[in-house]
Amino acid sequence: MAGINAASLSLDAIKFDSAGLIPTIVQDAQTRQVLMLAYSNRASLERSLASGEAWFWSRSRQELWHKGATSGNVQHIERICIDCDADTLLFLVTPAGPACHTGAVSCFFRTLSPQEACDHDCD
Repeated sequence: MAGINAASLSLDAIKFDSAGLIPTIVQDAQTRQVLMLAYSNRASLERSLASGEAWFWSRSRQELWHKGATSGNVQHIERICIDCDADTLLFLVTPAGPACHTGAVSCFFRTLSPQEACDHDCD
């Protein structure tokens, strides 16, 4: 993505929550599978725009998090979308490996209860 045009996305239009965060859905640009949900702050979003790779804010570690920095499973951003309320982001990415720390392709591989079936393949 080293070519995302920052002018097409106004950071001032984004509605960060009271902690300065915005939910960020990450989706495979090719398969459209939802890979994960993370949180971005202004600094992580600026780094994502500048580098073309996904950066987030780690709520547990309270620090910037470059997705894949340790595992090598970086996420190359193809496009960033913002929802109609400007309070959720969507990163369309080309992943270099699994998104989940468990090694699963997607963090969404479990169902809420055995009696309920996903209307899609959760694997």
